[in-house]
Amino acid sequence: MHLAVECTGLKKTYPGKPPVEAVRGIDLAIAEGECFGMLGPNGAGKTTTIGILEGLLEPTAGAVRILGMGWRDHGRAIRERIGISLQETKFSEKLTVRETLTLFRSLYRSGIAPAEAIARVSLEDKADTWVKNLSGGQKQRLAVAAALVGDPALMFLDEPTTGLDPHSRRQLAEIIRQLRRHGRTTLLTTHYMEEAERLCDRVAIVDRGRLIALGQPRELIARLGGRHVVEFSVESPAAMRLPPETWSTLPAVTGCRCEDGVIHLSVTEPHLVLPALLEWLAARNWRLASLTTRHGSLDDVFVGLTGRPIEPAGEANS
Repeated sequence: MHLAVECTGLKKTYPGKPPVEAVRGIDLAIAEGECFGMLGPNGAGKTTTIGILEGLLEPTAGAVRILGMGWRDHGRAIRERIGISLQETKFSEKLTVRETLTLFRSLYRSGIAPAEAIARVSLEDKADTWVKNLSGGQKQRLAVAAALVGDPALMFLDEPTTGLDPHSRRQLAEIIRQLRRHGRTTLLTTHYMEEAERLCDRVAIVDRGRLIALGQPRELIARLGGRHVVEFSVESPAAMRLPPETWSTLPAVTGCRCEDGVIHLSVTEPHLVLPALLEWLAARNWRLASLTTRHGSLDDVFVGLTGRPIEPAGEANS
């Protein structure tokens, strides 16, 4: 198996009193052709890690190889074969989409025509529009097109859908799927867990600068979060004050937490849990106030590992 990205013992510490350890020893191996997701809350160290892999930051410690090469000896060769779309890209406001991509294409010795890059991100009707007149979603697609124009073997997409409306998020998701179909490697950072579940072959969950889980989304959900989640509340205040271990004695329950007055059970077999739960409540004359079931998610995996949910979007990442 050929590796597109390999890093070992990756660390990044920013000076200060006290020093800030943004990345605390991350090991990754990403195969060629893989869509790989790096997930975690704001401040987890995702952006710092990807900045090191992109050659934009120097690590404090650790080794990095991109497409079999090291940045120190093969920086120009690596840049020719990667594409980067940052969290926010500033373009010249008075260039058109076509002019912008023509400029970016001139930076590479080989690549695809600007018109093809425009077509891949579905901006044909905006080709002659000034950048300042594009919507937020259109500007984000332009940023991806600028990363595509060099026909990269490896794409870095850092939080590409943050702040976008649902329609723009779906369009960018289709672009990522196209990259996979063309055999390109994609490294995607996001805090939208459901996005990673749909798009990524494997995911790494990062928290506080450390890698806390790695694997296929379905495998992580089954192993760490439970395949299903039962969420319920009880009318009796006494029931809601019970310790979580009380509910963990029900059959097929692998984890339990209480959040905002709702009890969340991670379970393997809902058909075993639900009758037992109803029987347990009936024996105490307690009535359900609400009850829902759903499939487990990577959000549940993160909560199970850290004891807290992913923070809302909108804060600065480290």
